[in-house]
Amino acid sequence: MTKKILIVDDIFSNRLLLSSTLESIGIDSKTVENGQKAIESLQSDNFGMILLDIEMPVMNGIETAKYIREEMTDEYNKLPIIALTAHNPEEYGGRINDAGFNEILSKPYSVEKLGNIIEKYL
Repeated sequence: MTKKILIVDDIFSNRLLLSSTLESIGIDSKTVENGQKAIESLQSDNFGMILLDIEMPVMNGIETAKYIREEMTDEYNKLPIIALTAHNPEEYGGRINDAGFNEILSKPYSVEKLGNIIEKYL
């Protein structure tokens, strides 16, 4: 399994912070700014995990996760998708779980929490 992680967040500084944090612990990543670009990236590259922001323009995280789980081939059903949110996850009701996320990582997150999730799924 590849250890490359796809980071999807509409805010440049969030993408930069996550990618440099991953780089510091020896993990390769690719960053994109919305769900549509995430789906395009999945079709052209292999990833071991997706860190997916919920609130984004074009295609938000819930729509993106749902599309990956329901419209893409079976191999993507096993791909870990981690929701990133600065909001209280309970604000979304069951929509996060229904969309097929494996876990939620609330912002701001620590390197330790991020490392634990990576260790768990990769």
